[in-house]
Amino acid sequence: MLERVPRLWNDTIEAHRHDVRDAVIDATASLVAQHGLLSVTMSRIAEESGIGRATLYKYFPDVEAILLAWHERHVAQHLDHISAIANAPGSPAERLSAVLEAYAQLTFHAHGPREPDLVSLLHRGDHMGHAEHQLRGIIRSVIAEAVAVGDVRSDTPAGELVSYCLHALSTARSLTSKAALHRLVVLTLDGLRR
Repeated sequence: MLERVPRLWNDTIEAHRHDVRDAVIDATASLVAQHGLLSVTMSRIAEESGIGRATLYKYFPDVEAILLAWHERHVAQHLDHISAIANAPGSPAERLSAVLEAYAQLTFHAHGPREPDLVSLLHRGDHMGHAEHQLRGIIRSVIAEAVAVGDVRSDTPAGELVSYCLHALSTARSLTSKAALHRLVVLTLDGLRR
């Protein structure tokens, strides 16, 4: 009969794996930011993260896999932030305004200079479709609550209103000031009102 490994031991191993994975992802992101995508190798990542190459390959097969894991983690953090705002206390109109403002801020800050190859790589992962689905669900839920209390127009399906918001706020990438960003959010909200 096999003896079961104590839960504490399993939790400790899992925490260690999580820490190693995070260290690798953080080291990779740092190297790309400092030296560019093409200069990053598995050897440099192993050295930067303080683990052996053999261990690194147990976690990730290549640099692309690490970058996709970094981006997936990054996007998940943004979704958690927006979800927390959507579920915070306040009226539906206040929460909708705060959610759209947060999304616009994230879009605005994502416009900085980037390597086209890196952007292409990061946005082709399956996680992006899942993330967009989650984002649409969060916004749709707050819009539905605002429609129910009469703060948002009811003559257009919620899904179409979500698309309107996301498309309108995607232009935040091209803005150059926070004042312009705020005006864009106000204009988008005005389009939702009855």
